[in-house]
Amino acid sequence: MRTEDFLRDITAIRGLSGDEGPVADFVADAFRPYCDEVWVDQMHNVIARKKGGGPKVMFAAHLDEIGLMVVNIEEDGSLRLGQVGGVDPRILPGQRVWVYGKDRLLGIIGAKAPHLLSAEERSKNYQREDLYVDLGLPPQRVREQVQIGDQVQLEHRYTALQNGRVAVKTSDDRACVAMMFEALKQLQNLRHEADLYFVATAQEEVGTRGAITSAFALDPDFAVALDVCHADTPGAPAWRTHKLDSLVASMGPFIHPVLRGKLVEVAKEQNISLQTAVVPRSTFTDADGIGEARAGVPTVLLELPLKNMHTTVETLDSKNLREGGRLLAQFAVAVNEGWEDELWT
Repeated sequence: MRTEDFLRDITAIRGLSGDEGPVADFVADAFRPYCDEVWVDQMHNVIARKKGGGPKVMFAAHLDEIGLMVVNIEEDGSLRLGQVGGVDPRILPGQRVWVYGKDRLLGIIGAKAPHLLSAEERSKNYQREDLYVDLGLPPQRVREQVQIGDQVQLEHRYTALQNGRVAVKTSDDRACVAMMFEALKQLQNLRHEADLYFVATAQEEVGTRGAITSAFALDPDFAVALDVCHADTPGAPAWRTHKLDSLVASMGPFIHPVLRGKLVEVAKEQNISLQTAVVPRSTFTDADGIGEARAGVPTVLLELPLKNMHTTVETLDSKNLREGGRLLAQFAVAVNEGWEDELWT
């Protein structure tokens, strides 16, 4: 499977935080041909191992997605919405969604028309409580099909733009799962000493819970966490954004400085461009949970710049994604027994 096809397919599959079973099964099946063993744990973390006799290295990118859930059914059958993870209500009006009741139902998100708003209401952005899902069904039929707590997934549309750019929902962080898939394919033609674990983690969007449990179980010597960061965006603070076509290696107190130096060294050897992000406190990624596991795990954070984060048109550079896979593969090859001493000298 091409990495582009992997990204197209994985971003379509339901996998809201806490219920990642369908997407975990997809990832396990896709990783299996390239690994010695693959399993899905109790949290729906997918763990894929390529055996080696050297240090144990964990690569981690989360597979869960943000979304919505039904919190009330109005008298006319309209559905009111709660959220799973950080969904910005400003992006929702006019969107199509899938409601997972007894059957999968297509709905649209509507709101009170601007003509019907008071002057005060027009001066404010929509809140999630103002919005509703219309399934086009009679109220009694809605109540037969849907109950409070049912999941609502944002619609999937994979759009190939010019210059290798792609816009699709859930690139945060399934684009980085695709990066691990690319690395696994490249490792088929490379020799590595390290014992490699590629982990697609669950529940990152609600607190890096899958990273914490999988890192505890694996007890790795080193780790590379993979996530997205903000690409240059009109009007955004320049110090918080990065060029879309180059990977980002973060620096900060949650990032092991010597291990980061190793990553940068490999990137230079392979002529792979890296930008620097400064993260003065926690990273709010899987790097935090992995680094704190057991007695602590030396961890670095590699990020893929993304435009329009937490929307249905998250935009990335597919060439940059493939370069990220190449960097992971070459980093895996570079790891050796001597690194343990170097990290603390």
